[in-house]
Order: sequence, then C-alpha cells, then structure tokens
Amino acid sequence: MTSIPDRRPMVRHRRGRLTLEFTPGEVQSQMDPADPDALVLAYARAMMCFVLFKPQPEHIVMVGLGGGSLAKFCYRYLPKTCITVLELRADVIALRERFAIPADDERFHVIQCDAALYMKELKDSADVLLVDGFDADGLPSALTSDHFYADCRRALKPDGVLAANVFSYDPKYRSVLVRLANAFHDRICQFTGIAGNNHILFAIRPGRSPGTPASAMQRRVAAWGSPTPGLGFGLANRLLAIYTVARLRKANLQGI
Repeated sequence: MTSIPDRRPMVRHRRGRLTLEFTPGEVQSQMDPADPDALVLAYARAMMCFVLFKPQPEHIVMVGLGGGSLAKFCYRYLPKTCITVLELRADVIALRERFAIPADDERFHVIQCDAALYMKELKDSADVLLVDGFDADGLPSALTSDHFYADCRRALKPDGVLAANVFSYDPKYRSVLVRLANAFHDRICQFTGIAGNNHILFAIRPGRSPGTPASAMQRRVAAWGSPTPGLGFGLANRLLAIYTVARLRKANLQGI
C-alpha cells in the first residue's frame, strides 16, 4: 500500500490565487478564486488533450485529487461524463470546499482509497484514466509499477486512453516510459514541450480494430516530429492545449 508522508497539505495565497502545497513553494495545484473551474497550470491544460483521443468519454477515472482542477473542469465542461476520483489522503479530501470542488452526486464521486489497489478491481470500466497522483516526495513507486500499468490497461475500455503526468527530471522517468510502452504494446505518444518539465504521456488500450479514432490519433501524434513524439516544437503544442480547453469552455457556454 502507498504510504502517506508526514508532511501535511498547505493552502496558501499567492498573487491572488489559491495553491495547494506539501513543501513551501512547490505548487501541487492552483486555483483562481474569480474563476474556480479554470485550468491555471499548463500541465492541467495539457492533460485535457485526452479529448483529442476521446472527445465524449462516458466515464473518467482520476488518480489523485489535489486541488481538484481537472476534476472540476471535467465536471463542468463535460456534462455528460461520470467522474470517479481516487485519492489516498483524507486531509487532501478535507480541503475540497476550500477549492470549490463539487459535492458527490450521481455523476461525480471522490473515493478515499489506495489507487494501486482500487485499480485492480476495475475492468473495462473507464474511457479515460488520468494519472496525476503525487505526494510530498513526488511520483509514488506504486503508481509507476508494471503491475499498476497492466491494471490500468485492463481498467480501460477498448480504445480507452490513459494520460499520465510525469516530471522529466524524475529518476523514474525512463522506466515509466518503458513500463507504459510494455503495458500498452507501444501505443504511447506525447506532445513535446507542451508543459515544460511536466511530460504528459498518452497511452491507448488496443481497440477491437486498428482503425478506431483514439488509435488513429495516437499514431498521428507519435509520427509528428519523429523521433521526438508530438508536433515537433513546444509553442504549437502549448497553443493546442490552450485551444482545446477554450473550445470545451465555449461549447459548454453555448450549450453544445
């Protein structure tokens, strides 16, 4: 079971924004109180690029609640999607009202659990898995193991997509790439330079046919800028993430 560090989560005000931190200065999550559902951090916008692979997911499973940025955004701007959030720490969940995270209802659930254990119980359940589970010491080993990624693949529906947030300077970075590639039969890709040191890796569970939309998108992204996956330069990818998020917000406002 993943251990819980002694460091407690701290809520701080920085330049008019609310931040969640385990170590002073190391921001885990950030919220603009004037627009609490907005995605302030570049990596969160990059994670939302999963909609390029799965535009209308029925069920999203998130590993890690943090300040709830992704959970809130998906809840508001994907109104037909059910969302399950797996969070190990009760003290993080206890801050949900501070970060304007909605209460549980028929399509939104926050579950206190060890995600590495919970994932074993899921099968063909999720259209999208968002793996963003960090603690005070970084990315837990339990969320980067061969067994965990194999469980993630089984938890996804055929042609489902996993988006994992990994720091490029993490000592486990290379092993994460290898383990993801092994678990998902090399169906992985990323948009280079999309969020600085946050590298967002997308992995696709093989579908019932090789021509499914998510698999086709994965092959296109992997081919762009080869041998470095993605569009080839960071500015284009950062603009793509901004555009993707803005399009979802606009569609929601227009009732599409």
